Amino acid sequence: MATTGMREQLDSLGLASAASLPGGLCDDASKYVNDTSLEMQWAMKSWHYSEIHFKLISTVDPSTLQLTRLDDLIYRQFRKKFKRMKIDIINEGELKTDEAKARWRPFCKLFESVMDEYNFGTLLRLDASKGYTETNTILVTRIQFYAIEIARNRQGLNSSHYKPDSQSDDIQPV
Repeated sequence: MATTGMREQLDSLGLASAASLPGGLCDDASKYVNDTSLEMQWAMKSWHYSEIHFKLISTVDPSTLQLTRLDDLIYRQFRKKFKRMKIDIINEGELKTDEAKARWRPFCKLFESVMDEYNFGTLLRLDASKGYTETNTILVTRIQFYAIEIARNRQGLNSSHYKPDSQSDDIQPV
């Protein structure tokens, strides 16, 4: 199977409309005032994105999955800057401490001008062998999500979720 982008895979699964969630959420989150309804829309958009991601790794062989047009660059830069980072089970401290944030900041900034929503809040599974649950997710930037999930795909850590038989018509849009 040839590698295809996330948009094409969403289209093939009938999920493309799920990516266009609550209107008006295209800007950087820092441009919005703390408004409960906007925070809820951001949370909903992040949750829907995670549902789409899990459907993709469940129905498309993760070893062939291309999440962005920049996968090769993201993977190279991630492994260059975070050689020893364990990605099967994420240690939250590798992402959330002040020291970790200082290490991640230059990596994230590399993608600021080449990737839309590179810093959009996105849910990441802590344990690659499990799905998205309240206890198995943390909020990270989109580029951190891509870096870790691309590495998980390439290292076979998402393969356990792949169920070829689930590519049937019973997949409903989110």
